Amino acid sequence: MAEELNLSPKDFKSDQEVRWCAGCGDHAALASVHRAMAQLGIPKEKIALIAGIGCSSRFPYYMNTYAFHGIHGRAAAIASGVKLANPELSVWVVTGDGDSLAIGGNHFIHVVRRNIDLTIVLLNNQIYGLTKGQYSPTSFEGQITKTSPYGTIEPPFHPGELTLGAQGKFFARSIDNNVKLTTDILVEAATFKGTSIVEVLQNCVIYNDDAYGYLSDKSFKEDRQLFLVHGQPMIFGKDNDKGIILENMQLKVVKLGEKGITEKDILVHNAHQPSPLIHWLLVNMTFPDFPVAFGVIRSVEEDPYDVKMMRQIEYVRKNSKIKNMNDLLQSGNTWKV
Repeated sequence: MAEELNLSPKDFKSDQEVRWCAGCGDHAALASVHRAMAQLGIPKEKIALIAGIGCSSRFPYYMNTYAFHGIHGRAAAIASGVKLANPELSVWVVTGDGDSLAIGGNHFIHVVRRNIDLTIVLLNNQIYGLTKGQYSPTSFEGQITKTSPYGTIEPPFHPGELTLGAQGKFFARSIDNNVKLTTDILVEAATFKGTSIVEVLQNCVIYNDDAYGYLSDKSFKEDRQLFLVHGQPMIFGKDNDKGIILENMQLKVVKLGEKGITEKDILVHNAHQPSPLIHWLLVNMTFPDFPVAFGVIRSVEEDPYDVKMMRQIEYVRKNSKIKNMNDLLQSGNTWKV
C-alpha cells in the first residue's frame, strides 16, 4: 500500500519550525514517527494524532496529518472519542511521562484496560522538561531535580509494569537514538488491533541530560541492551556470548560456553504468550544486574473495544423491539397525569 501511495517521511512533515532544544531526543522520535507512517502507507487524511501538554506534546505542530493539541493528561480520553466516533482512522497519541502517568494516570490505565485501538507513544525522559525540571512519576528514587534538591523519596512508575498491570496486550520499548528500532516498533504497534504502548527512552539535554547514558554509550551498549525478537533466543553482548535463562521462576544472565550452557538453554522470546509472567520479568530487567529489554515485549491479540462496541450496536439494532421514535416513546413505563 505504501508503494501504491508513494509516500515518504517528508510527506508527513508540516511547514512549522521545530522548536525543541538542540539535541533533544524528541527530534529522533519525530523522525521515527514520520518514517513509520510513510512505511504504513496510510493516507494522511486517515491519520489523527492527539497530544496533551509537555515538550513531547508539541508533535501536532510538526505533523502534516489531522492532529489535536489537547489539555494536560487528557490525550488518551480525547483519542478514545476520536477512534470510537470514526473507527476507520489510525489514531496516535504522543505523550510524556508527566502528561500520561501523573495528571493523566487514570486515563492511561483505563485506556489500556479497555484495549481501544490506539497507538500510544510514551516519551520517557524521567523529568518535567517544559516546566523546567521538576521530578516526574518515572524519576528514579533519589534523583535530584529542581523540586527534589535532596533526592526524590518516591518509588517510580515503570511504564511496562503499569501496562501489564492494567491488562495491556501490547508493550514495546525503544530508545530515541535508535531510529530504525523505533520505526520498526511503531509500524508493528500501529498495525496491532488494540491499545499499543511504545515507551521510548528519551534524553532531555537541559534538565536530565545523559539519563540513559549507562545504556547508550557506544563503548558498552551491546552488553547492556537486549533486543527481543519473537521466536528468537534472548542472546546479547558484544560477542553474542550472553543470554537469559529462566531458573526457579526468575530470569538469570548466563554466559554461553560456561558450565555447559549452550544456545539451547537460552530462553526463546514469545511475545504472543497470553500469560504475562515472562513479559513482566522482562519489562522489569534493570541495569546492572540485567540488560534492558528493547523491542516488542508483549503482543497478544484480543478483540479491541471499538470492535466489541460495533458488534454490540449491530446486535442491539437487530434484536431491539424499538424500530422508530414512536416505539421509543411507547416503550418502558408510562403514566397518565
